[in-house]
Amino acid sequence: MEPRSNGASKHQSAGSGQHGATVSFHNIHYKVTQGGNFLCRKKATTKDILIDLNGIMKPGLNAIMGATGSGKSSFLDVLAARKDPAGLSGEVLIDGAPQPPNFKCLSGYVVQDDVVMGTLTVRENFSFSAALRLPSTVSQEEKDQKVNKLIQELGLSRVADSRVGTQLIRGISGGERKRTNIGMELIIDPSVLFLDEPTTGLDASTANSVLLLLKRMANNGRTIILSIHQPRYTIYRLFDSLTLLVTGKQVYHGPAQRALEYFSDIGYNCEPHNNPADFFLDVINGDSTAVIYSNMDREDLDSDSVSKSRQGIEEKLVEEYRNCHYYKQTKTELERIIQGKPPTTTKPSRTITYNTSFLTQFRWVLKRTFRNLLLNPQTSIAQVAVTLFLALVVGAIFFGVREDQKGLQNRFGALFFITVNQCFSSLSSAELFISERKLFIHEYISGYYRLSVYFLSKMLSDIITLRTIPAVVFSCVAYFMIGLKPTAEAFFLFMFTVILVAYTATAMALAISADQTVVAIANIFMTIACVFMMIFAGLLVNLPSIVNWLAWLKYLSIPRYGLSALEINEFAGLNFCRESNTSTVPPGLTCTGEEFLTIQGVDYSTWGFWQNHMALGIMTICFLIITYLKLYFIRKFT
Repeated sequence: MEPRSNGASKHQSAGSGQHGATVSFHNIHYKVTQGGNFLCRKKATTKDILIDLNGIMKPGLNAIMGATGSGKSSFLDVLAARKDPAGLSGEVLIDGAPQPPNFKCLSGYVVQDDVVMGTLTVRENFSFSAALRLPSTVSQEEKDQKVNKLIQELGLSRVADSRVGTQLIRGISGGERKRTNIGMELIIDPSVLFLDEPTTGLDASTANSVLLLLKRMANNGRTIILSIHQPRYTIYRLFDSLTLLVTGKQVYHGPAQRALEYFSDIGYNCEPHNNPADFFLDVINGDSTAVIYSNMDREDLDSDSVSKSRQGIEEKLVEEYRNCHYYKQTKTELERIIQGKPPTTTKPSRTITYNTSFLTQFRWVLKRTFRNLLLNPQTSIAQVAVTLFLALVVGAIFFGVREDQKGLQNRFGALFFITVNQCFSSLSSAELFISERKLFIHEYISGYYRLSVYFLSKMLSDIITLRTIPAVVFSCVAYFMIGLKPTAEAFFLFMFTVILVAYTATAMALAISADQTVVAIANIFMTIACVFMMIFAGLLVNLPSIVNWLAWLKYLSIPRYGLSALEINEFAGLNFCRESNTSTVPPGLTCTGEEFLTIQGVDYSTWGFWQNHMALGIMTICFLIITYLKLYFIRKFT
């Protein structure tokens, strides 16, 4: 493989380069393990996804086609070193040399679903990619020049300073968005560019313009490999090389413009006005109009002949290809490549390398994270607005509590509501990793940043910002409206406890949702956990009265620690019988805050107060460790 460009020093761009690599693949087999359940004693089975694939893809536009489920996306991932090495055999060579372990960081890969930060502009996204993927030896001025030149060559000058767009923010068009995704990969000037279904979600005209862009890049010497399902003819005629797959097997690999001639030679003629791409899929699927019309008259068509034709079509196509001159010519060229290859005994590995330091990555990722936060109204302004509304509601309901028996009940109820509200408000953090899951996986395995950088940036943006500011606003409004203990020390201890409860609940939500792919499922798990912990908080059931074999569950309750700390902070030193004559106080009536805390089973000593905060701190750390480990072991290769 040719050495990677050092970025803007060579000023290579989308349309220049002449440095495309030749990708050869030899005896590629890929299988996955399915099933296998210890509880049901179900044996695991293996399924072959790719079977004995051989071929060469040279600089130009190389297309991989096939019906749904044919394995074209899996094949593209294998070539791009983005498949799990487990279950993979054979080898992929780049210019006759073994594929580097960090090849996925050196090549460009445009995923099927657009993965780009929608709240940022096109230029800001390009600058982010350049800052993290180009070596630190490249100056900022050179990076900016490269970004500007790329914007011009991709035809994005008109929308360069427009936001890409999200569900709430109107952004650029689908074709411009796809070109932005392509530009994110072209920043590093890769020797090979992979694209998975680049026309997905685009109308015919937009898809055609995207492929024309890729064709111009291919004509200037770049190696482009793409998977595509069923392109129109104007797109198909742009292809230089075509690989047809059927259930993981090759039925054609050769010049795209000679494919019709090949199929005609083996007995399948394309109708004059039929799209070649449609015709190939019809043949592969054993469709009657493409297959049987080529072999018999219309009068002879019946269900039996159609069934027999479909049964043998796959084997026939594979056999015909194995006997054609394209296959033999490819084999000869592959043998020549193998002969010049240095001997290797190591198995394929997946290594991630970085071009920038931890601090550089942290600065850029943190900057992007906070900018995304500020430009997302549903996660910033709305969060504070909802918190303020709840604080006003709580303050109005429990307004001006007094030091009497009613005030005792109202204080306890208010503190319980505040604690539980903090727990349920933190459930919104479930989307933190789920909403950006695809973006994170793509950028992480492409070598944008380290996992620790992403994790720390998210913690600082979500926990420090989205949890601290609303908790402070809530405390300032609700505390004084309710009329809790009017001392500065009590107020700041109240605020500190509320913030710590929010941190712990958020950390728990992140630990539950980190490895989930659907927000709804994560919300179900978190809601169950919060409701369960709420039972053991100290209001719904008197904790000292719980039977011993269930009493230990209270130590897992976040609301219990928060409520206990708030109770001690508020009730210690209060007298609820001050307005009554001490001689007429009914027996058994709770007069002092200390008596009430004793009945509740709360230790109101100094250690009893701070042990709640220590427990919350320990739980927060444990949950964050679990979150990090889940992200570390998340399945990053398909």
